[in-house]
Parts: sequence; C-alpha cells; structure tokens
Amino acid sequence: MTGHMIRTHLPTHCLLPPAACLLLLSALAPLAARADQKLNEDDRVEILRGLLSEYATVKALLPRSKKPLPFDASGVLDKQAWDQAGREFGPAARVGDLVQITHVDIENDKIVLEINNGMKGAKGSWKDHVQVGVGPTMRPINTQQNSNAPSGTSIALLFGGPVPSLKAGEIKKMMAPVLDFDAQSATDNYFEKLPEPIQKAIKANKVIVGMDRDQVLLAVGRPRHKERNVTNDGAETEDWIYGDPPGKITFVTFVGSKVTGVKEAYADIGGSTAPPLVAK
Repeated sequence: MTGHMIRTHLPTHCLLPPAACLLLLSALAPLAARADQKLNEDDRVEILRGLLSEYATVKALLPRSKKPLPFDASGVLDKQAWDQAGREFGPAARVGDLVQITHVDIENDKIVLEINNGMKGAKGSWKDHVQVGVGPTMRPINTQQNSNAPSGTSIALLFGGPVPSLKAGEIKKMMAPVLDFDAQSATDNYFEKLPEPIQKAIKANKVIVGMDRDQVLLAVGRPRHKERNVTNDGAETEDWIYGDPPGKITFVTFVGSKVTGVKEAYADIGGSTAPPLVAK
C-alpha cells in the first residue's frame, strides 16, 4: 500500500480534533499490517452487507457533485474539490442531517459510497404512460411538469493503491470526519426523540402526513422512483413512488421537507381500468 493510506504522523488536514485524529490513526494501524493482503470476495460481501442502507449523521457539509467527492482513507478530504462542488451544485446534506448509504461500488483503488441515491435527475417519467380511473373515465397520473432537479451525492474513499483487505467497520471509522455511523447517535437516539405518532407509523412501516424524508426512509425504505415537479400554481413538490405497475403504487408527496400527502392506486400500463386514487 502507498503512503496515501499508511501514515506515521497526524494528517496535515485532519478535520477531527487532535485526540480524535490519533484515534483514527490507531484504527488504521491494523490495515498497515495487512497492506499486502488484497480484498477478497468475502471482504466484498461483508462490506456491502455492513454499509448498504446504513444511516449516518453528517459531520461536515456534503455538497452535491457529478463526480464522487474525493476523500483520502487517512481522514483527509480534498477541500478544494468539495468547495468547488458546493459552489456549483449546492448542498446535498448539512451538518446534523441523517443520510443513508444507498449504493456501494468497490473499485480497484477506491470505494464509492452513494449518499441518498446520488446526484440523479429524473429522466422522463413512466407515469406518463399510466392512467387511473373507473370505467370509461381515465386520466393520466402525471399532470405536472418535471423539473429534473438532482439530489444526493457520492464520496470516493481513496486508498492510493489496491483496496486492502478490510471490513465495513473499518470503513466507517475512516469516514468519521464526515459521517458518524454510530448506531446510537444516528438511528436509535434519533428514533427516541420523534413524536409518538411518527414512532408508531415507523414501527408499522407506514407513511403519514408530517413526516420528513429521513422518517419516511426509516418507515418504508428507499422509493423505486423520485420525481421533482412543479404544479400549475408554481409550487414545487417531490414525489416518492413505491411499487411498479401493474399493481399497487404508493405516492408520497413532499412540499419542502415534509410529507403533505400519501396516495395509493392500482394501475396498469396502457390505461387499464383501476380504482381511483384514495387519499390517506
């Protein structure tokens, strides 16, 4: 492994307090001993299982970025690249936000973590081909203008050489300057502070009006589709769509950061008869 990963001194641009940086270095020390051990298939499976769908609390502002934000495995981020992405695309998450790892790519010399589905804009809508209604009265689901707004970001954990044999827990420690994966602070403690109706809804795997995005993720997980829209009166909304036609489809509508509506429909591609939308 190159000097990118193994350091015998405190990183020059470590974002943590000195004591925490030293703790990070001690966590990296076992990797130095395994520098010549390549990542194997069992390691890959363990990393994917240990990181995919995990929640973390944001410790440093995460900008949106078309390319994965570079972050050295020693705990050093490329501040210039991060600042440039923030100026160009704005924030994906701010300090204290709860985010989710939605995809993990293990490449030759880096591990790419997708945050909140990455910076993806909607590319057309399958809802344009779906109609709902009763008998001869049918109408398209999608009557709004798509804004193609992006969301999320991704981080590239750089090793400066082949990714060594390591575990998901070690990766979480490496990411400590920007993401806190501690279960108590990122999930359990967060859940305990929620209002009782929202706690009950999450436990029942249901979405209710008033939830925010993090609470919806805790309740029902990632949607199959996301779409930003502009209504006829100019209001911006975001739909999270669960399920695929033909069959039951659930629409969770956000205005700002909160859920303002939850609707269900049974729809077929091509305009087959289906029950009308029913507001919950």
